[in-house]
Amino acid sequence: MTERSVAFAFPGATALTLLDVYDWSTPDGLRGGSAHVHLASTEGYVVLAGRGRLQTLGARGYAEAGLRPGDCLWFTPGVIHRLVNDGGLRLLVIMANAGLPEAGDAVLTFPPEILADPAAYARAAALPEGGAAADAARRRRDLAIEGYLALREAGPEGIAEFFAAAVRLVAGRVPQWRERWQAGALGAAALTGRHLDRIAAGDAAHLGAGVLRQSRPGGHGPRRYGMCGLLTGYDPATAVIIP
Repeated sequence: MTERSVAFAFPGATALTLLDVYDWSTPDGLRGGSAHVHLASTEGYVVLAGRGRLQTLGARGYAEAGLRPGDCLWFTPGVIHRLVNDGGLRLLVIMANAGLPEAGDAVLTFPPEILADPAAYARAAALPEGGAAADAARRRRDLAIEGYLALREAGPEGIAEFFAAAVRLVAGRVPQWRERWQAGALGAAALTGRHLDRIAAGDAAHLGAGVLRQSRPGGHGPRRYGMCGLLTGYDPATAVIIP
C-alpha cells in the first residue's frame, strides 16, 4: 500500500453514499428498506431530510430510534437494522472499511432455508440490470422483512442462529476481505503513523504533498437500487484535484 493510493481514499478509508430510503410499502404495513446486518463494519447515518425510524435487533434485543434532520446515529457489527420511511427520508451514509460491505459484509435477514444455501442466497440477493431491477429489489426487500419479523419473534436463540448462519455464509470471503482491509482502513491508519514519525523527527516533507480533491455525487453512475433505498455514491477514484 503506497501513500499515494491511500491518499485517494476518503478519510479513514470510509465510504460516503446518499441514500433515499424506499417508500415502498412493506409486508407489515410500513414503508422502507431491507433488514440486514454487517459482520465487520460500523455504519453511520446523518439525516439530511424527511423523517423516519431505525429499527434495530441484536443481542440487546429490539429497539427503535426516531430519525429527523440533523440526527446522527451509528452502530457496530451485529446490529440488525431496518430503515422505516415516514416521509421523504434521505440520509448520508458513512461506512467503515470501504469495499467490505459491497463485497458481502452485509447479510440480509432472509429466512433460514435461504441463508443455509449459498446458491439460494445469491439468487435471492442478486439484482438484474435494467428495468427489472426495481421489482427485484422490492422482492428482495420483502423476503428480508419476512425473515426479520420472524427473528423478532424468535428471541435471543433465533438471533444467535441467524448470526451463525451469516458467518457460515461468508466465511470463505475473508481472505479477500482481509486484502481490502489491509489496503484500505489499515493502510490509512499506518499512513498516519508514518506522518507522526516524520513530525517527531522534524521532517515536514509530507506536508508539501498536500492536495485538495473534489468528488461529485454519482461517481458510480446513475442511482443504484440498494438494500435500503436508492443510492448515489461518491467515488474517490473520479475525484479531481483543485488547484
